[in-house]
Amino acid sequence: MRKIIIIYTGGTIGMIKDDKGVLLPFNFENLLSYIPLLRNFPAEISSYSFEEPIDSADANPEFWVKIAKTLEEHYDNFDGFVILHGSDTMAYTASALSYMLENLSKPVILTGSQLPIGLIRTDGRENIIAAMELACMTNNGKALINEVCIYFENRLFRGNRTTKFSADNFDAFISPNYPVLAKIGTDIKLFEDRLLQNKLDFLITHTEFCTDIAILKLFPGISPAVVKSITSINGLKGIILETFGSGNAPTDEEINSILKTAIKKGITIINISQCTVGKVQHGKYATSLKLEEIGVISGKDMTTEAAVTKMMFLLAKNFSYKETAKLLGLSLRGEIS
Repeated sequence: MRKIIIIYTGGTIGMIKDDKGVLLPFNFENLLSYIPLLRNFPAEISSYSFEEPIDSADANPEFWVKIAKTLEEHYDNFDGFVILHGSDTMAYTASALSYMLENLSKPVILTGSQLPIGLIRTDGRENIIAAMELACMTNNGKALINEVCIYFENRLFRGNRTTKFSADNFDAFISPNYPVLAKIGTDIKLFEDRLLQNKLDFLITHTEFCTDIAILKLFPGISPAVVKSITSINGLKGIILETFGSGNAPTDEEINSILKTAIKKGITIINISQCTVGKVQHGKYATSLKLEEIGVISGKDMTTEAAVTKMMFLLAKNFSYKETAKLLGLSLRGEIS
């Protein structure tokens, strides 16, 4: 029998309304009263709840480290991990954990809900049960899933390829540039050829992040003064540059000069498209070729969430500028096609 642990970190899924109608976290040990089917689930289930669950809007690297250390502490005693997390920043947490958990050989599946689990129409019950079923899947006694995933509304996604696109619908997440890992209907269809394959089973946990970064989203008419104000932030080490289409930026020479100066000062800049679907292709149009010439790194088809957490992760390693730039452009955990 597989051993699965449910880790409650916070989020809508574990909240109830107080007398004023405000959502507050409740004691998640009451889980079984809301999902009695878990009593008959074909696995040995344990639970762990953070002493101070948070709204996921408050997620930060310290929170990610807390999750990673919790996983590390329980890693040898369980076969799979289901993390209950608020949906707003779930894609950031999933991306961060994918970099933090090197040589992961067990499923780590984040899930949550759009409605609290105490409500009749909640999507939380199905999300938890399906996530647990996926975490239990094996082949010859070994886990089929060996990566950090997000499960939401009948679909399993690679965590670092996922973004939240709806605040209202139950199908709140999409994986715009990588196919789903599984679809859940009357049957579970797991696409094994899309899963990461890990041949090493010794977990290495990384817990350092550098938050001295910024996101600079371009828009028509953006002034050089705005760009300069961002690149001039004291102590800044990295910028995620959100550009148009396949990586295009204004041909403003002053803006290009500011970006070039920033790169010469050692600020790492990675180009991510504002488009949900597609990838950055430096040189496809002349407006992106200049960025490549001045040293901006192509983020290819990474999501903003994956790029932000990857830059935080790599900058904390104190690699040389050249090595950091190289690794940003390579797929470390399946975040780039």
